[in-house]
Amino acid sequence: MMSTMVPVLLSLLLVVGPAVAQDTQDGPYSLSFLYIGVSRPKADIASFQFTGFINDQPFLHYDSKSRTAEPLGPWEQVDGMVNWENESQLQQARQDNFMEILKDVMGYYRDRGNHTFKGTFGCEIRNDNYCGAFWKYAYDGRDYIKFNTEIPAWIPLQPEAVNTKVKWETEGSAQAFKDFLENECPDMLRNYLQFSRPFLDRQDPPSVSITSHVDQGNIRTLKCVADNFYPKPISMYWTQADSVVEIKSWGEGPLSENGTYQSWVAVKIPSSDRGPYSCHVQHSSLAQPLTVTWNKSQ
Repeated sequence: MMSTMVPVLLSLLLVVGPAVAQDTQDGPYSLSFLYIGVSRPKADIASFQFTGFINDQPFLHYDSKSRTAEPLGPWEQVDGMVNWENESQLQQARQDNFMEILKDVMGYYRDRGNHTFKGTFGCEIRNDNYCGAFWKYAYDGRDYIKFNTEIPAWIPLQPEAVNTKVKWETEGSAQAFKDFLENECPDMLRNYLQFSRPFLDRQDPPSVSITSHVDQGNIRTLKCVADNFYPKPISMYWTQADSVVEIKSWGEGPLSENGTYQSWVAVKIPSSDRGPYSCHVQHSSLAQPLTVTWNKSQ
């Protein structure tokens, strides 16, 4: 099994139709994959999981409990992008091989306890041209090994990873990994974009609201919240009398179940301050910045 590990790593990728050149101007667009193996998972945790992402949107998931590759989110309504029966079979094989890698790495550390191995790889295109790629692994949350496309070679990030580098570069060609990342992966992404542009290029404008809270120290916190927007980049700031106010805290939420984001910014002012204060929001979905104003008389 392990003697064919490197060829298998390259072959156990998503099944796609022939890549067809499409108009994929602008962007950037990215395709990435995350796979996680756990040596001793709890009863309710899968020992192996695999998730695919186009930009920040998860579109595929497989785990060792269901043993089935399934589309996610709006891709549940897409036909013809992936052969899901074949994909399930390929991920079952990937699961076996990935868990063998984890056993190897545990052996290098001489530890048979509960451990987690995570792999990520992907590529990006802009204006239909390749503009970057990565492939890396982490062991128990620490960077373990990564691939350098310039050399090309696997770069150990832990002493134990030298064993992995030697094994993989003995069993397979580093040039094959480079070719996959720089050629096959972008072609795969271009193929997916034929089905995915409506989801990725949409513009969902934010809804903006302000909350006010006074703590025991008579300090008022004004929090401006932007909800339900896509894509993720957004600019938010406070002003008073046309002067930008120093932000005391800010935050952003993960991608929600409906495929949108939330972000917020907060300022602290004396509770006696009547304002007005204005929150300004800039987003690609808005023809002009959105401004919401607060004053104590509201």
